[in-house]
Amino acid sequence: MSANGYGGGVETEYIRRHHNHDVADNQCSSHLIKHIKAPVHLVWSLVRRFDQPQKYKPFISRCVVQGNLEIGSLREVDVKSGLPATTSTERLELLDDNEHILRFRIIGGDHRLKNYSSVVSLHPEVIDGRPGTMVIESFIVDTPEGNTKDETCFFVEALIKCNLKSLADISERLAVQDNTASTNRI
Repeated sequence: MSANGYGGGVETEYIRRHHNHDVADNQCSSHLIKHIKAPVHLVWSLVRRFDQPQKYKPFISRCVVQGNLEIGSLREVDVKSGLPATTSTERLELLDDNEHILRFRIIGGDHRLKNYSSVVSLHPEVIDGRPGTMVIESFIVDTPEGNTKDETCFFVEALIKCNLKSLADISERLAVQDNTASTNRI
């Protein structure tokens, strides 16, 4: 996983295309990359569930979405204790099942992440000769009063790293189960 240090040319191109944020003086932004040993369709089946982020985000205890899952949908998220937050209200801004891109913005809640926006994109790759997924997650957020940009980025990156590790663990476990089921059918 890399934080901000651009990797190879293909990573740089994906970041340029999908993860550009116009950063103001009072904001910080970063991106993280995680390589997952599971096919894109499997990883995307978890990421695309704007209505069920708790499936792989360990700091979320509950999520409620009103109405159908579509652009503009709002979710109310309850955050587990131990974090400096209890709730978050988030709006779905992009859900592209063809390009495997999800973008959301935090629009309210009991926390210090003001003007937070995140983009997650998934890209197929081969890992150890098997189908894999490169996940890139980027964000932009205001730097809260009393904190530095570095402190803010470090905090948000730590949360995203935990989420991406959990996503990898769950996806890879599902991929192994999927492979075992396929082998058993032969």
